[in-house]
Amino acid sequence: MTAPHDPRRQGKANLRMGLLLASVALAFFAGFLVKMMYFGR
Repeated sequence: MTAPHDPRRQGKANLRMGLLLASVALAFFAGFLVKMMYFGR
């Protein structure tokens, strides 16, 4: 990771990391909702 600093590539990497984290959070949230729906009663 000693490439010259490229703002566009950095922005793309940040966007991809953000999307990855958001999808993981969404998956956890969806799992929590399903658990509540099935086992909440």
